[in-house]
Amino acid sequence: MFLHLGADVVVNDKDVVAIMDMETTSISKITREYLKKAEKENDVINVSYEDLPKSYVVVKNKNERKIYISPISSATLLKRMEK
Repeated sequence: MFLHLGADVVVNDKDVVAIMDMETTSISKITREYLKKAEKENDVINVSYEDLPKSYVVVKNKNERKIYISPISSATLLKRMEK
């Protein structure tokens, strides 16, 4: 199955490593450093465009990591994964 992350972006749900809430996890210094490092490595894709980012999804396909910044809440994304 596939998981819709916002805009026209979908990922294979088997490749999803983590779905994180932007507000609660970005408080941590370690998380901020992780996201900053991923951004420097061009592994961050912002699909929220003009909307406020509510979550980020870590996806790993083979040896390639991507982090998608999504306007959809982590709770909604988790519900979509359960279906």
